[in-house]
Amino acid sequence: MATTTLIKGARSTRSTIALKLLMAASGIVFILFVLVHMYGNLKAFSGELAFNEYAEHLRTFGEPMLPYGGLLWIIRVVLLASLVAHVGSAIALAKRAHAQRPVKYSVKKNKASSLSSRTMRWGGVALFLFVVWHLLQFTIVKINVGAGGQAPEVTENPYRLLISAFQPEQWWMVIIYLLAMLALAFHLHHGTFSAIQTLGFTNTAESRARARVAGWVVAIVVAGGFSLVPLFTVFGVIS
Repeated sequence: MATTTLIKGARSTRSTIALKLLMAASGIVFILFVLVHMYGNLKAFSGELAFNEYAEHLRTFGEPMLPYGGLLWIIRVVLLASLVAHVGSAIALAKRAHAQRPVKYSVKKNKASSLSSRTMRWGGVALFLFVVWHLLQFTIVKINVGAGGQAPEVTENPYRLLISAFQPEQWWMVIIYLLAMLALAFHLHHGTFSAIQTLGFTNTAESRARARVAGWVVAIVVAGGFSLVPLFTVFGVIS
């Protein structure tokens, strides 16, 4: 009986470690993606021609070996698989933690935990909803919330569609975008630290401190970088 219990405990531990590794790996995929996506967004500072050329380059990359837009579809498949892995492992780990943790301990830990870790779950939901809207606005439907309506010269022009979303009249879009970036910052901060911890690089107080700093660096660089275009557009620097 004792042997059976030990075997079950060992299997549970291994599967928990596997889930944490899966969550860390899928999280790293998302971090790499948002860094590249942020680089593309910052092309807006180079002007309409440079931004649209970059957008078109992503669609023609790999031709003729890849079909038009082939690279983007590969990226979408990888991101979708990573999303399923990330959310699935997060739910499984949360269920295990809830089942194994006494109520008093959970409340005590919540008080001692960081703001980033406490907002991880609902921040993730908020980010998911924002991503759905973001895809509808700029990729799937191409919704122009600014002047010009659904005119092709706006919806079929990536630069114009982007800039139109953050005009002074669409200040509410800027607010929504900045709130989403705040949620992204908290998510990246805790996610980066957790990934480094899962990979075994936080065995000392110094390494844990470095991991937290790394989390804030990633969070500030990415969220700050994404916030530049809407802020500079709404204030008329980019037009």
